[in-house]
Amino acid sequence: MSSTFGRLFTLTTFGESHGPGVGVLVDGMPPGMVVDAAAVQRELDRRRPGQSAITTSRQEADQVEIVSGVFDGLSTGAPILLLVRNNDQRSQDYDALKDVYRPGHADYAYAQKYGVRDHRGGGRSSGRETVGRVAAGALAKAALATVGVSIVGGTVRVADVAALRRDWDVAESNAVRCPDAEAAARMIELIEKTRDAKDSVGGVVELVARGVPAGWGDPTMSKLDAMLGAAMLSIPATKGVEIGCGFAVAALRGSQANDVFDGERFASNHAGGIAGGISNGNDVVVRVAVRPATSIGMPQVMARAGGGTETRAITGRHDPCICPRVVPVAEAMMAVTLMDAWLRQRALRGREK
Repeated sequence: MSSTFGRLFTLTTFGESHGPGVGVLVDGMPPGMVVDAAAVQRELDRRRPGQSAITTSRQEADQVEIVSGVFDGLSTGAPILLLVRNNDQRSQDYDALKDVYRPGHADYAYAQKYGVRDHRGGGRSSGRETVGRVAAGALAKAALATVGVSIVGGTVRVADVAALRRDWDVAESNAVRCPDAEAAARMIELIEKTRDAKDSVGGVVELVARGVPAGWGDPTMSKLDAMLGAAMLSIPATKGVEIGCGFAVAALRGSQANDVFDGERFASNHAGGIAGGISNGNDVVVRVAVRPATSIGMPQVMARAGGGTETRAITGRHDPCICPRVVPVAEAMMAVTLMDAWLRQRALRGREK
């Protein structure tokens, strides 16, 4: 089972939604980097369930334990193991789903691939696997900050409600993590109505990496945008990725799409900070399409493992919109990808940036 991402900076996640715990093994962190447990915990707190009325009511403290690879608050160069124990599993909520395949979920595909599946919350295919990604991303963010790179993210669309502003300072001040306060209120209202109807809604998450120097990434198979695309699509419930203008660039002419550069600054950023697979010094901008949560309380037709179908509603605790909790996960995967690109560039050119 593929659980590892990265080449020089790697993360390997482990654990199941209803097992004893989840976490990550991070390898490739240079020695001497500050590892702040409180900073890791802050990132996990952004992802944890039970944050607001528009997220799942599952209550997990998601308290991180740093097991190895750190001494006196600094990385030693050895693998860093980060562990979070599960405390609020209600596996009985899934007993009725043991012998059916939930629509939209990976139940059937998972069973066909492995011959066995953990029906309790999806096992490894659960969104709870992303705990380890966020913990690893916190380490990568801290390391990237030493060379002036920072990452912000937020929900910029929920169904047909779109953010028109990008005031990143307000993104963490509302439950949906939207950088537009006015749009946030309408998004929350829509999510609450959808939740009350026992349905779910999707959206778009946007990420911006600032301070990425020109030169990270490769011009062919390991293009920076390709690596970012792979990172984002590895997140549960993501179904599409755009870099810069994305699909909208298809409606432009070359004279409109080209980002004019005067040697110091860019007049625009249609390319999203990446040219020919290599960062060009402009902000790196990525958007991710997030599908509606597949577990909903509305009755649906489900296939039985032994044949036939039945109509059943999914019980348990689920997010009516996943976007607010995808934001820290997507930020983490962007940080991990950029960390890997930085280390590869450092190895190639022998300099910090």
